Amino acid sequence: MDRELAMEFARVTEAAAIAAAKWMGTGKKNEADLAATTAMRAVFDTVDIDGTVVIGEGEMDEAPMLYIGEKLGHGRTEVDVAVDPLEGTNIVAKGLWNAMAVLAVAPRGSLLHAPDMYMDKLAVGPAAKGLVDIEAPLEHNLRVVAHATGKRIEDVVACILDRPRHTEIIERIRKAGARIKLISDGDVAGALNTAFPETGVDILFGSGGAPEGVLAAAALKCMGGEFQGRLLPQNNEELERCLSMGLDDPTRVLRMDDLVRDEEAIFAATGVTDGELLKGVRFLAGDVATTHTLVMRASSGTIRFIEAKHKLQTKPNLVMI
Repeated sequence: MDRELAMEFARVTEAAAIAAAKWMGTGKKNEADLAATTAMRAVFDTVDIDGTVVIGEGEMDEAPMLYIGEKLGHGRTEVDVAVDPLEGTNIVAKGLWNAMAVLAVAPRGSLLHAPDMYMDKLAVGPAAKGLVDIEAPLEHNLRVVAHATGKRIEDVVACILDRPRHTEIIERIRKAGARIKLISDGDVAGALNTAFPETGVDILFGSGGAPEGVLAAAALKCMGGEFQGRLLPQNNEELERCLSMGLDDPTRVLRMDDLVRDEEAIFAATGVTDGELLKGVRFLAGDVATTHTLVMRASSGTIRFIEAKHKLQTKPNLVMI
């Protein structure tokens, strides 16, 4: 893919983030999600790609736009597109931390078409790449990460979604001596943070949405980190869905090359609310909004942080004219 596309994808997440941020703290998560989705879809129409949504807002009959299989862009470069226009709808509704607009793009056929179900996840940054194993006891992975990062185990911080299903994992992490950052939502941000030492997060454990797992894997592929996952079908219907999507062994461990097969992947995320890594959208006087965006390319390893000011009056529907 042309490297210039990375900046185009930054425009896409910026638009979604600005649209969603207008609903921050209002208690209206559905309105925030729709605003982000509408803005993201509008800007994708301006991008020079022949894109197909492989991870989006749901099936065609479930979502009015950015549905799985929808075509995006107006160019010839054939790509898979994975999106979460608003990762953290509850976060935005409540005005909490770490909501983002997120996307990953890779050459056609490169991204796993992850079914909408739970996935057991393990994520680490570059220091521990190749050393952890989702099939190993979590105590082993904590020790490995401590050694790889040059920390005492009591200084290692594990990120995990605050859910009743994680009670046992939380107890074991604490018994092992490590510390925990519980998050209410948004485990793409949690996985991404493991690759940036300044966030204070060293490893991510626990189960969350499988589509978000592919987005997290794309981000960590760009960073040189590692993501491993294992689908957790809850019933026969979910099991059949896995089989229909070409996953002949739905419960096998999915490693980086299973999730993101090509080195040409691009990942972009714009903060909607403040987080450890990205600042949220700010609305200033004069109808101006500021955004903070991360955009990365796996092939080059380039990591860009973009701080931008947007004159909203010149961007009807958040699309530059």
